[in-house]
Amino acid sequence: MSDTLRIDDLAQPVLSEEQQAVLAFGETLDVSLQPDDILSEARQSLGLEDFGPQDFVARLALLCDEWGSDAGLNNLGRLSLRNKLLLFAKNRLLIHDLLKRHPEIHDVEIRAPIIVAGLPRSGTTHLLNLMAADSRLRALPLWESYEPVPTPGEETRADGVDPRYQRCADQWATMQQMTPLLAAMHPMNPDHIHEELELMGPDYASYNFEWLSMCPRWRDHYYATDQTPHYEYMKTVLRILTWQDGDTDGSRTRWVLKCPQHLEQLPVLRAVFPDATVAITHRDPVAVIQSAATMLAYGQRMSRTGVDTHSIVQYWSDRVLHLLQACARDRAVWPAAQSIDVLFHEFMADDIGMVEQIYAKANLPISAAARAQLDTFLRDHPRGKHGRIVYNLQDDFGVSPEQLREHFDFYFRQFPVRPEVQ
Repeated sequence: MSDTLRIDDLAQPVLSEEQQAVLAFGETLDVSLQPDDILSEARQSLGLEDFGPQDFVARLALLCDEWGSDAGLNNLGRLSLRNKLLLFAKNRLLIHDLLKRHPEIHDVEIRAPIIVAGLPRSGTTHLLNLMAADSRLRALPLWESYEPVPTPGEETRADGVDPRYQRCADQWATMQQMTPLLAAMHPMNPDHIHEELELMGPDYASYNFEWLSMCPRWRDHYYATDQTPHYEYMKTVLRILTWQDGDTDGSRTRWVLKCPQHLEQLPVLRAVFPDATVAITHRDPVAVIQSAATMLAYGQRMSRTGVDTHSIVQYWSDRVLHLLQACARDRAVWPAAQSIDVLFHEFMADDIGMVEQIYAKANLPISAAARAQLDTFLRDHPRGKHGRIVYNLQDDFGVSPEQLREHFDFYFRQFPVRPEVQ
């Protein structure tokens, strides 16, 4: 693969024969986005009935209604979204069943986690995966985030591979076939360390659904709703994972986590994880929007009948603005003793040095063994390993970087972020 990659068909995708064949097959399918059908299938597949508190049903119904009425989705897109909603329904059944059988899980403590918050595409993924290389910390690999509780009766394969891991690997292989340049923007292999936001999925909560498909009605519901109960739900799933590791009281486990959503939920994050250390990444929002919009537009070639690049950049410019306005308003909620601002240009210049600063805030000395593990991760995961995408906001989306940046003057005044995109 070339070191530099330029996607010049975002608005008018040029599809391979294989991609065209898959899309054509999708149109032969009958895809139901009815909440009752999804919940019924989840029950039948697992032989479980109890989803626990029923408040989630209204949120599921909202998503089904918004996506079901989206004429721009093709059948493959609808199927992908339905499969995600179905997986969350199955996970909810398994989570609730496990908690009923083992109520002691509620007593497991999540102690002093290190949590990364910051705009998407601002270095949060690299920072999380780098710290996750430190074996003293517990992180959330993608395969486990997708299916946090094993299905009863499903055995590990003869080669020792967890069937949940294999399903995630198969999904990643399919994604690479259909959208081969995705790895250069955001790898989704099973071992990739993922966001704990995924653990809110069985509660049908979080802004993650906006990444799956633009959904302004869902966004407005999310804005208007206190997210504290959903953060508590996510924390309960972290307790489950800790307990499944054999750490029955959480005394041996220290989590490292990350999610861009935290940037607009800093007070909620503090209420639910009061003893956390929070590292907040900061990057030129124009670079963030350019990168995010390109990734989303590229992915839509397989899920929508047409790619509306104007709508994508407008939607995510508004979302990034909301994230940064909330951060500017609420940053002081986290005291200096428990938080640090991570400037993108400083992090890129000395990533291990930045980790050392975060560890100092978290009262976690960096041992020789930990430094060796960090060094090994950097050696095995060089930047641009899968190629570097060449972005162009003006050419691809018809947006002037300078004019877009004017909307974020308040952010540049509060944080010493360097402009990147000219």
